[in-house]
Amino acid sequence: MKRSDLMSHLNNLLEPHTIKDFCPNGLQIEGKDNITKIVTGVTASQALIDAAINLKADAILVHHGFFWKGENPQIIGMKKKRISALIKHDINLIAYHLPLDVHPTLGNNAQLANLLDISYEAGLELGSAISVPVKGVLNTPMSGRKFAHKIAKILNREPVTSIVRKEKIETIAWCTGGGQGYIDLAAEQGIDAYLTGEVSEQTIHSSREQNIDFFAAGHHATERYGIKALGEHLASEYQLDVVFVDIDNPV
Repeated sequence: MKRSDLMSHLNNLLEPHTIKDFCPNGLQIEGKDNITKIVTGVTASQALIDAAINLKADAILVHHGFFWKGENPQIIGMKKKRISALIKHDINLIAYHLPLDVHPTLGNNAQLANLLDISYEAGLELGSAISVPVKGVLNTPMSGRKFAHKIAKILNREPVTSIVRKEKIETIAWCTGGGQGYIDLAAEQGIDAYLTGEVSEQTIHSSREQNIDFFAAGHHATERYGIKALGEHLASEYQLDVVFVDIDNPV
């Protein structure tokens, strides 16, 4: 498949032009023009790049790529090593951050909801054309402790929890990755529980003082599934050889 055709399809599918982000979405490092094998993964770490080289991939497709807003722009040290390896082996690096989080079927939020049997209802950011955090209901209401056990079993990650309510969780808001700051928005709307990837010190106080159960299930663990689903979509749509490589991360 021509790189230009692949990028056209991905940009039409994920619509990066519709959302403000902290990094460039789409093609970040140009490699081979013809693509037959793609490695997908959460983050464009050196370990993922090395795996792609060993697998003789033509492209790497990730959620967390390079060139983040506010980072040191110098291509030195770790960044130089990563980029040098991609250029030496003529491997394309393609990344989609928030556009992948919010995609209604392939996105991280949608995939996590499918895994945990949550039904989507609406965006959490009222009045926003595109809301990164979302809200819905547990299809089977359960206690906070049972929900924590379910998260641990399905994501293979013990969540950090703040379970402050005695009642079963019915309504829930969620945002994969580093979305802990949205807990206050969920509490304002009277939602029973909030689920994300990371936790900050103040998050626990927000949970306790606003009577909302909280679960942090890992940035990496909550964002494995969107990029995996996107790769599976490409394999099905274009018969490309796509391999998901999970470079695990405890955070």
